[in-house]
Amino acid sequence: MKKSTIWILTFLMAVAFVGLICMQMLYLHNMVNMRYEQFSEGVRQSLYAVSQRLVRQETRYFLDESVSQVSSSSIYSSNLSGTAATPQLDGLKFSFTSSTGLEADLTIKGDPSQINRIQSSNGHVGRQQYQSVRDEVRDRYRQQKGIIDEVIVNIIAQSSVRPINERADSATVSSFLREELDTLGLKVPFEFAVVNRSGTVLYRTAGYSATSAERDNMFVQVLFPNDPLDKQTYLKVYFPTKNDYVFSSVSFMYPSIAFTAILLVVFVITIVLAFRQKKLSEMKNDFINNMTHEFKTPISSISLAAQMLNDQSVRKSPTMLQQISTVINDETKRLRFQVEKVLQMSMFDRQKATLKLEEVDANLAIYNIVNTFKLKVEKYGGKITAQLDAMDAIVNVDEMHFTNVIFNLLDNAVKYRDDERPLNLLVTSRDLPDERLEITVQDNGIGIRKDDLKKIFEKFYRVSTGNLHDVKGFGLGLAYVHKMVHELGGEITVESELHVGTKFIIILPLSKN
Repeated sequence: MKKSTIWILTFLMAVAFVGLICMQMLYLHNMVNMRYEQFSEGVRQSLYAVSQRLVRQETRYFLDESVSQVSSSSIYSSNLSGTAATPQLDGLKFSFTSSTGLEADLTIKGDPSQINRIQSSNGHVGRQQYQSVRDEVRDRYRQQKGIIDEVIVNIIAQSSVRPINERADSATVSSFLREELDTLGLKVPFEFAVVNRSGTVLYRTAGYSATSAERDNMFVQVLFPNDPLDKQTYLKVYFPTKNDYVFSSVSFMYPSIAFTAILLVVFVITIVLAFRQKKLSEMKNDFINNMTHEFKTPISSISLAAQMLNDQSVRKSPTMLQQISTVINDETKRLRFQVEKVLQMSMFDRQKATLKLEEVDANLAIYNIVNTFKLKVEKYGGKITAQLDAMDAIVNVDEMHFTNVIFNLLDNAVKYRDDERPLNLLVTSRDLPDERLEITVQDNGIGIRKDDLKKIFEKFYRVSTGNLHDVKGFGLGLAYVHKMVHELGGEITVESELHVGTKFIIILPLSKN
């Protein structure tokens, strides 16, 4: 797949995901705001209902107190049509509305003996007696109506004088508030306080704290609206778990958001893997091209030497035979080395490399490598130095892979040398605390840019050399070094400065024996 196609698909998927997430977040935001508004409206309705219940309760209190002081005669009659009246033990009941709009019930009671004496003569109430009773009832009703109007005036005048604990005690307010909230489905804990106009707390619940309530979480309601302004009291209520209640009501949205997040993560991982595979594919193509070129050169040289051996004049010349033999030998070694490099690639597909661990004197191994590599360095007019200062250099490693690690680092130093100055290689070893050995390979080559330092240990990655086009390789050397050092229980780091040089630092644990 082309990189442009991947970018187009990535852009389209990104736009789709961003739009989906924005829509979900907008919907969730609107849902939360709506729940907050519903909650606030429900609380305000509940507080108003509590206030009205307290007003009605106080009204009944004054009505009962006033009516109990009224002295009235009892009239027993349930049928005023002129027929026989049956005495009623609970008196005569009236329901009426006063001029102020207040509804009330009135029961007139009296001495049953009065009606009994009227009925004793013949057992029936005469028309004249009935008219007399009806007039008496009308007069008493008018009298009681006037009393009710007077009671209402007294309620307004005297109610605000009563202590608030008598008008609305804490238990009553809490009970009313709980009932009204439950009626609207707001089953949440609350804290409240009753305060006067100046803000002084008259009484409160144990957990009430005005400072702990959020600005939009404090609800206020006048308890008795008919009181004079200077004597009004207020009910302040807040809900400690308001946010939890609101967000729990939209919890059905959480799985949708979670699934979207999972899809987003999978999308990002997929895109990263797609680009990584694309990059890996390009690296493999470069590897195949480099491998073809690296194999082509020695094969061509060997083929040419073989053709020369078929020439009779060449075979008769010992000098020519010696040169051809040397060429074939050198190119065969070169070909073998390239094949070994390719075989190293198979190690990257294994979870664990097969190692033959043994105790090796790192100083001695490095000394032998340096002596062997000296001829190659001197071929380019360079110099290689070994400063093996480690007193204890016995490490438990696979000698072949350890040798390859040092050889690869030295080979890279030669490849990326700076032609403007003589090559200078330095290999050192020294002891570190906690039974560790440090090995460094330092050169004065072209150096590595900071952007490349993060990638040099990746498989198939090759550092750009600018105008230097004679650097050959597969991009496996440093990847192999990094893997093998970690397989041997060590770690490797690199320090480099462009046009100054590069320094590889290997730290290995010493042998426990």
